[in-house]
Amino acid sequence: MKSSTRTRRFLTVLLAGAGVMHFAKPAPFDSIVPPALPGGARAYTYASGVAELAIAGMLAARPTRRLGGAASVALFVAVFPANVQMAWDSRHGSAVRKAIAFGRLPLQGVLIAQGVSVARDGAPASR
Repeated sequence: MKSSTRTRRFLTVLLAGAGVMHFAKPAPFDSIVPPALPGGARAYTYASGVAELAIAGMLAARPTRRLGGAASVALFVAVFPANVQMAWDSRHGSAVRKAIAFGRLPLQGVLIAQGVSVARDGAPASR
């Protein structure tokens, strides 16, 4: 299996799983919505869950893979402030909580790079 195929499949599963979790267990996602945003946290949780599910679908379908890759980049950039909020909120927490929260920050860059890769390589195959 090609690396680009593995990357696309990984992002598809990651986003689909996260999207489902936004609806199944929304409270942890609500807790990292930056309080500076207007409106209720739950609306942002559900909206990002819908976006994750939609992007997972785009990544899974050959005609929309390139668009899905670009959309994943936009999503990963858009949710970065929630990861920063999570890190800030964990600064006085346990070592494990801090490691997870601060560890997510550089991983977001990896996810963005993977999305860029899919956007570049995700064009439909010629027939």
